[in-house]
Amino acid sequence: MSIQSGISTTENNEIEPLESDAPLIVYIDFKSPYAYLSVAPTREMLSKLDLIADWRPFVLDIPSYLGSAKLDKGGKKVAKQDRTEEQWSGVKYAYFDCRRYANLSGMTIRGTIKIWNTNLPAIGMLWIKQFSDLTEQCSKGSLLEKYIDAIYDPFWKRELDVEDLSEVLKVLKAIGAPTEGFSDFVKGKGASMNESLQESAFDAGIFGVPTYILPNESVNDPKHEKFFGREHLPRISWLLTGRDGEAPNTRYDIDDKLDRKALTKSAADNLSDPSVLTTFFDFKSPQSYLALNPINSIKKDGIVINWKPFSSKPLKVPNKEIPNEDRGAKHRRIRGEYIANDINRYAPHELQDIYSESDCQFPDMGLLWLQKELKADSDLIDSYVTRMFKYIWQEVGPIESAKDIEKILVELGVKVEGWNEYSTNLGIRHLSEVRSEIDPKSINVTPVFFIGDEPFQGHSQLPLIAARLKAGI
Repeated sequence: MSIQSGISTTENNEIEPLESDAPLIVYIDFKSPYAYLSVAPTREMLSKLDLIADWRPFVLDIPSYLGSAKLDKGGKKVAKQDRTEEQWSGVKYAYFDCRRYANLSGMTIRGTIKIWNTNLPAIGMLWIKQFSDLTEQCSKGSLLEKYIDAIYDPFWKRELDVEDLSEVLKVLKAIGAPTEGFSDFVKGKGASMNESLQESAFDAGIFGVPTYILPNESVNDPKHEKFFGREHLPRISWLLTGRDGEAPNTRYDIDDKLDRKALTKSAADNLSDPSVLTTFFDFKSPQSYLALNPINSIKKDGIVINWKPFSSKPLKVPNKEIPNEDRGAKHRRIRGEYIANDINRYAPHELQDIYSESDCQFPDMGLLWLQKELKADSDLIDSYVTRMFKYIWQEVGPIESAKDIEKILVELGVKVEGWNEYSTNLGIRHLSEVRSEIDPKSINVTPVFFIGDEPFQGHSQLPLIAARLKAGI
């Protein structure tokens, strides 16, 4: 590998997607709000660790896996689209979630009027990287830093057309970057370099942004080579500093000094009960299992967990690679493979079957028996949930009958008189009622938390949830 200015290339002038002289590669796309939100915390981590990263563009092909849509000229109504109801649900939640975090720091994220082609600003990023080495690129106020901000900020305010060459040229001029030869670069070498990078990166398993690559882990520990999402920054920081101490879980870290005003801006609704966190979960979901310890940890702040069982969509086993695989199929396959690896690297032990389609009706009814019939206190209910997760995931115990659950109830000192009758009668009704409170088709990640009517998907949301609940917001 050689270094041409600030771009690591092979002898054929191609960028190796998983290799760099920097300890971290960061892939971003200017049309991704999640990538936009990742820039500041990634820079903060690098500054704290006194490390550099190799920032690179990755251009999402959203229609290939999430359908497409375009708003009318007014920018409010959908004029044309080919998305399923499930895809729309995912898109709407993503924007809702991103705006929530943008509001915490005074950023603006407006919904885009269409799916933008961001190859031009990607080429602009490669252009900028030619004029400084990786160390300089990561210095405060560098051309690359200015360029990333000068594209992202106005784009998400709907003030920049990233498909217009003249607009990107204006950005380059405004930040003091060289512009002579840029137009030719866009049509020639830059286009070729970008096209090659996009193809090789996707072939290497990069499917979304932000994606973080740790080149040094590719040989030592391949399962820790690739991370998708800023929620992994705590684990990435731990890896980059020699794995000192306990391995961190996923989380969206927030500023400890956030004031009430900032927290209020992130809220969609007023909070009805500031001490209770409604939590929809699934005993068979590996993500719910991995969330157990982070959920239990927030109870120290006086927060009561209102556990609500529901039946989530089971993980799909990734299809095997086939000849002439189209981009959509390939995206789904490599994403499925990534999710499986991600679950297993965060798991405290080897998990038996992350694709289980078991119906947890009896474990669920055991919980409802405690909640609705025995009116048990929150400590006993928490103990049952914790014990049942351990029974299912660590002991791989049977859960096909009321008898299977009875022994757990007895172990916890719970009276079981009437339990069998409950599980064949009233318990079934209670289970149907609680499961109907949430539509599993609208859920991408379990567990799902609610503050009032405001949803939070995944336990990475817990730092903000805890801060909001402690502030009564």
